Amino acid sequence: MAEGAATRFHLCALLILFSNTTVLCEIISSSSLWEKELSCNTNNSRAALFVFGDSLYDPGNNNYISKNNTFKANFWPYGESFFTEPTGRFSDGRLIPDFICEYAGLPIIPPYLQPGKHHFVYGANFASGGAGALDETFLGLVVNLNTQLNQFKNVANQLKQQLGEEEASDLLSQSVYMISIGVNDYRSLTRGDSQEQYRSMIIGNLTSVIKAIYKTGGRKFSFVTLPPLGCWPSVKAHNAATKTSRGDLCDKNLAAVVQEHSKAVNEKLEKLEKALERFKYSVFDFHTCFNDRMINPSNYGFKNGDSACCGSGPYRGFGTCGGMRGIKEYELCENASEYLFFDSDHPSEVANQQLAKLMWEGSSSVTGPYNLKSFFEMSETELS
Repeated sequence: MAEGAATRFHLCALLILFSNTTVLCEIISSSSLWEKELSCNTNNSRAALFVFGDSLYDPGNNNYISKNNTFKANFWPYGESFFTEPTGRFSDGRLIPDFICEYAGLPIIPPYLQPGKHHFVYGANFASGGAGALDETFLGLVVNLNTQLNQFKNVANQLKQQLGEEEASDLLSQSVYMISIGVNDYRSLTRGDSQEQYRSMIIGNLTSVIKAIYKTGGRKFSFVTLPPLGCWPSVKAHNAATKTSRGDLCDKNLAAVVQEHSKAVNEKLEKLEKALERFKYSVFDFHTCFNDRMINPSNYGFKNGDSACCGSGPYRGFGTCGGMRGIKEYELCENASEYLFFDSDHPSEVANQQLAKLMWEGSSSVTGPYNLKSFFEMSETELS
């Protein structure tokens, strides 16, 4: 970032935390030096956004951890619908946290691992494509959840040095903590443990991380149920290539596993709410909302709900999008906004926007017991 842009960025960050005046911030953000994806924060609350998880939320952290392209998306056509160049987001454009930032009046949060000086008063994004709740999930290729937790602790310490204990504690308690994790743990399931034992380990690790964030000051947590993985383009493409029968290509066992996981997480969150003072949580029913779009795509403005825009093979379900993962050949649709899936495992930008809007202001039947808008509007008194 140029020196002038860095100065404007720092000044705007200070205004976020200490001022209710938005006029000066608007002047700064209108500068030609201000990149379009880093619009100035006009949020007058002290709530920042801290993001943990996998490729659903990863803005490009994996760009900086490995030479292996399996879990990277920093090449064309990723980002084609919004960014001037690929950022590492697994979509044609923005992700759910990017839209939540927009709705909350925050700038889009860059990857935590991106080189440069960061000002964390607006939050941080630690998510890593391919990450799981278990350390051994794709070991060495991703940033697992426990490592993301340690990165957050470093940020919390930096905020205390930058702002002082009292201001930092206030910021951390008012902030929102988004977590999307678990998909990759189940997709990499090869061990001999029973599904119940495996699920207990995943949820146990997730619970430990939640408690650690809570101990550091976090109070408002956002979760998503696992998506309908059993009918993902990647799953159906694999089954089409390996099954002799061409009947139902969905994986019913995987479908049942993700449902059981989400049920168990909900039960755990209810217990945490009773056990931890001022602990608040939001769970978005990703599974139901996304499944309905897969079955009835035209109801939501999509022309295709079961195939990817970018990839190869049946349903374009082989993860060859961009030709950088070992196979160069792939197909790319003309208009990604017409597709629910951009690649074999990830939503398009339009789908992400629809899901983010539901997380932001959806009713309790979709996002409950709180939605994210209520979290950002919640006062210290309401949090108590």
